[in-house]
Amino acid sequence: MSNIKDSLQPIDEINGFKVRPGFYLINGATAIRNGVNFTIHSFSATYCELLLFRKDESDPYAVLPFPESYRIGNTFSMIVFDINIEELEYVYRMDGPYDKKKGLIFNKQHYLLDPYARAVTGQAEWGVKRKQKKNMYRARVVDDTFDWGDCPQPHLRFRDLIIYELHVRGFTYDKSSGVREKRRGTFAGVKEKIPYIKKLGINAVELMPIFEFDEMEDVRVVDDVTLYNYWGYNTVGFFAPNTGYTSEREHNHEGRELKTLIKELHENGIEVILDVVFNHTAEGDERGPVFSFKGIDNNIYYLLTPDGHYYNFSGCGNSLNCNHPIVHQFILGCLRHWVIDYRIDGFRFDLAAIMGRNEDGSPMKNPPILEALAFDPILGKVKLIAEAWDAGGLYQVGSFPAWKRWAE
Repeated sequence: MSNIKDSLQPIDEINGFKVRPGFYLINGATAIRNGVNFTIHSFSATYCELLLFRKDESDPYAVLPFPESYRIGNTFSMIVFDINIEELEYVYRMDGPYDKKKGLIFNKQHYLLDPYARAVTGQAEWGVKRKQKKNMYRARVVDDTFDWGDCPQPHLRFRDLIIYELHVRGFTYDKSSGVREKRRGTFAGVKEKIPYIKKLGINAVELMPIFEFDEMEDVRVVDDVTLYNYWGYNTVGFFAPNTGYTSEREHNHEGRELKTLIKELHENGIEVILDVVFNHTAEGDERGPVFSFKGIDNNIYYLLTPDGHYYNFSGCGNSLNCNHPIVHQFILGCLRHWVIDYRIDGFRFDLAAIMGRNEDGSPMKNPPILEALAFDPILGKVKLIAEAWDAGGLYQVGSFPAWKRWAE
């Protein structure tokens, strides 16, 4: 496959850029030898265009509409040649039907973040307000190369785990942590504290949400104290590590820094469990922003009432439609990504009962997504931990569908 990708040649030109149809089964943006493969899906969109930006610039330097011949089924895919990924940021714009009662809210003016983006820009430095509003989140193309060496994962038995839950920023942000100032509140800061973690007898760390989120969302001031969206439970990018948790601002450094931390933890016999949020996103309800899923397939990604409003079983404005085939595939792909590319050992699912709801919000006896996670071959040795309730009153503690794989 790599030889085929390396030998591809352009066959068309769009707005001065050499292009060709892409690899439709490779989601997101993937670097190849002389270009980038861009793929995105939408069931209801009638039009899609790719916008390319240079790093830190407000306006795109290229707008590339996908020709109809570059669409197969509901998938748009295009290879763009001769672009520098270290300076590249991108978004999409889509058009399609608008009918709020049916959950269709396409608007070509919206800049849309790639759901499969493996790096996200827009909130790179903790607590600093964004300069741009229109295109507040943009995706970057990553270089996945990393030397893991020959260090095996610990593969500890569930019953032997001693888990330490920690917040990446809070764990080392204070000077009392003893971490060097530049590394406080970062993945590198946690790495410096591994001897301390080992001294406590810990053999697994559960990292509170590290997917890309925006701590500046819904910021408020109370008694002269600025309150941020600190905990990270409103996810912006599910495939991307949080840029605010990196000690450097170099291209793709958040991925390398997180992998370095995980490698060091494994070398010390410590497993890594991620606290993940597949019950809602940061787009909120009707009053919330449109920056990704809403503008791509709102009535597929979210649980909607018959009149097009958002079910709020999460208490955060919306609820992901986890058992729809498209969302089902998205969640599986996301978890596989973290297991394959980051060697994660387990996942703790926030408000996991939502993952057992049908498209009408009713509880399912055998939720397809939970069964798929239990038997997925890539996730076969991964630890699965459910917070078995949600804010809509579905309480499944002691009765969560488990297939002998899920813990509560």
